[in-house]
Amino acid sequence: MAKNFDEELTGGRRVRGKDDMVIRAVGYILIGLFALMCVIPFYLIIVASFTDEASLIRNGYPLFPTDFSIESYRLSLKNPTSILMAYGVTIGVTLFGTLLAVLLAAMTGYVLSRRDFPWRNKFSFFFFFTTLFNGGLVPWYILCVRYLNMKNSIWALILPLMFSVWNMIIAKTFMSGIPAAITESAKIDGANDIVIFIKLILPLSKPLIATLSLFSALAYWNDWYNCMLYITKDNMFTLQYYLQRMLGNAEAMRIVAEKSGIALDTIPLESMKMAMTVVATGPIVLLYPFVQRYFVKGLTIGAVKVDEIFGKK
Repeated sequence: MAKNFDEELTGGRRVRGKDDMVIRAVGYILIGLFALMCVIPFYLIIVASFTDEASLIRNGYPLFPTDFSIESYRLSLKNPTSILMAYGVTIGVTLFGTLLAVLLAAMTGYVLSRRDFPWRNKFSFFFFFTTLFNGGLVPWYILCVRYLNMKNSIWALILPLMFSVWNMIIAKTFMSGIPAAITESAKIDGANDIVIFIKLILPLSKPLIATLSLFSALAYWNDWYNCMLYITKDNMFTLQYYLQRMLGNAEAMRIVAEKSGIALDTIPLESMKMAMTVVATGPIVLLYPFVQRYFVKGLTIGAVKVDEIFGKK
């Protein structure tokens, strides 16, 4: 009654007090400062990528490009065919790997969230235990190369990142919040588990899917380590490994030239690093606006408590 009476006095509008306005103002200022702290480094990288190498070494990273130069981009994109091929491999691996990773994490999380699954606590502990101990690099490399024959195979770029225990725990915690009455009513109507998962659980899990998609896509896009281990063919290099290899070759050329006493100032190494960062980061940055709507909701709803990992109350 008091709330309705206040709304009638204010014409249905909510009147905020001074304390509320001050808190909001401070919050907006802090959020704005944090946003600037996130944006300014990337802005400096873009500006430095268009700055002459000598000016960059002499004056440091400027806020505005003083000596404009595109030499770093010219050298980075000197072989456009290889760049486009690396882009194609990376985009293909990211799309296909993200699809498999999200599907696998969602299915596993759904099964472990079902109270009628008798071994869900044991499986949850088994998955969690693997995050504490693993066999190491050598057994994994021998397994992939000798027994799975994944040397110079596209699966060597997909399988190692396809399942994440962290994503599985997020999916399990999120789906535990879906009312059991929904699945029970669907079973009464004659739906099996696959139909329930596809037609009921997945549509209700859009925030979860968006969050897992972003995590998985970033992991696949930024991965260069598996390419370094298992790929030796030039036409199968990912973008990150291709750019890192190009930068390493330029660095080696400069070191050899300096030791040989040869003046080699034509390689803008510092600005090349910035240009490669822009080339490698640009496309994946465009992914976030599409999932931003669900991202925060998916993280908060899927917040993990230690006792929930093992299904305890």
